[in-house]
Order: sequence, then C-alpha cells, then structure tokens
Amino acid sequence: MSIFEDLKASLEEATEIEQGQKKAAHVTRYEIADVKAIRAQLAVSQAEFAAALGTSVDTIKSWESKRRNPTGLAAKVLAMIQDNPEIYRQLAMY
Repeated sequence: MSIFEDLKASLEEATEIEQGQKKAAHVTRYEIADVKAIRAQLAVSQAEFAAALGTSVDTIKSWESKRRNPTGLAAKVLAMIQDNPEIYRQLAMY
C-alpha cells in the first residue's frame, strides 16, 4: 500500500467513526489537571507555585482560568504533585 492509500484509508475510517458508522478501536483520553485545586490543596500563592514550577505567574493564571492547558512535562509534574504533594515541596526548595 502506498502512503497515499494509507492516508486515504485512515481518512475514510475517521469519517466513518465521526458519522457513527464505525466504532473507534482505541480512544485516548487525557485528564487535564485542575491547577487551581492543586494550588489550593498546597495553600500556596500563584507566585510561589510559578517559582517552584519554573514558569510565570501569567502561565499559572492561564491554566487556572482554563485559557490554556498544561502540556508535556508540566502536565506530568502537575499529575505527580496532585498524587504526592511532597513533590511540590521538593521542587520549591530548588
């Protein structure tokens, strides 16, 4: 099969799934961290949280207001902090 044929088949399959004619074989869902709840649990300010994560206060504000979502390493670190708040305390020391 050529690349074009592979892409065409994938697009046709995606269309069938979207139209409800076919069920997706695999669905990946990502849980987006509730940054405001995590920060509230830690009882720290936006500035303190931003400093510990090595980001700006504006980034923390945009995550908390849901204008942007944390991605990549930030999303993983936030998930770890949510599961184990001691990780935040360790990060804040550096």
